[in-house]
Amino acid sequence: MCDDEIHPGLIQDPTVSRRAFGLAGFAVVGLAATAASGAEAAVVETDVNVKTADGTADAALFHPPGKGTWPAVLIWPDIMGLRPVFRDMGRRLAAQGYVVLVPNPFYRVKHAPIVEGNIDFNNPADRAKVMDPANRKGLDAPGIDRDSVAYIAFLDAQPQTDRKKKAGVQGYCMGGPLTYRTAAAVRDRIGAAATFHGGGLVSKDHADPLSPHNLIPQMKATVYSAVADNDDKAQPNAKDVLKASFAAAKVPARVEVYEGCAHGWCVKGSAIYNEAGAERAWGELTALYKKALV
Repeated sequence: MCDDEIHPGLIQDPTVSRRAFGLAGFAVVGLAATAASGAEAAVVETDVNVKTADGTADAALFHPPGKGTWPAVLIWPDIMGLRPVFRDMGRRLAAQGYVVLVPNPFYRVKHAPIVEGNIDFNNPADRAKVMDPANRKGLDAPGIDRDSVAYIAFLDAQPQTDRKKKAGVQGYCMGGPLTYRTAAAVRDRIGAAATFHGGGLVSKDHADPLSPHNLIPQMKATVYSAVADNDDKAQPNAKDVLKASFAAAKVPARVEVYEGCAHGWCVKGSAIYNEAGAERAWGELTALYKKALV
């Protein structure tokens, strides 16, 4: 599902200490800044359990405070899974007016975090912990599809969710292919899908039925796929295959290479985090949702 160039360098939670993170998890939390204004906004954050066909997934749910309903969004994290930096994303998006679910994709194996402490991908021992195939139990195509259905159903069951509006889904790194699968598996609900440095959106064998790009004809969403510069250089034809597939299926989409931004550039805490590129990507994401989640 993902290549071997995920977050080179140190992975850490860059915004909160463990103590602060623990204190923040109980109710209304603040400090959700928008990219445009830097304004702080309180959102409601709750740790939740989501029943799936395969068990119970631990996840984090976010929504604006007060009465009202808002569009739903599912965030698929990268290979490091649910952790504070993705909770920060959930808060930030909720502050913009969405009901957001960030699940632990590896719930079949372990409650989040999937790996304790900081991870240095240049350290073979650390790298082996994260890349351990055992962590991905159940994360095959059928399992992802079942999870997608369960997560969207959970969001739709929340009283804060505006079910009259389409839902969104976004994914990072390995979450890119999971985003494509969600857009296909729950196509009547997903109105917008976005991937950022998605790993393996196009298999080397383009005819492989499990290649995520072959799901495009099943989608009804508007799609935005942001490609890392080094991923594009490693597989230069992938963007062209994606563009051609979207065009052939008449699925509205943009595929864009972020020059100078390496794989993982959107996620804080790694050596290759690129703030300018990440903010640009966030702007594209929020513009997509504003237009498509209606």
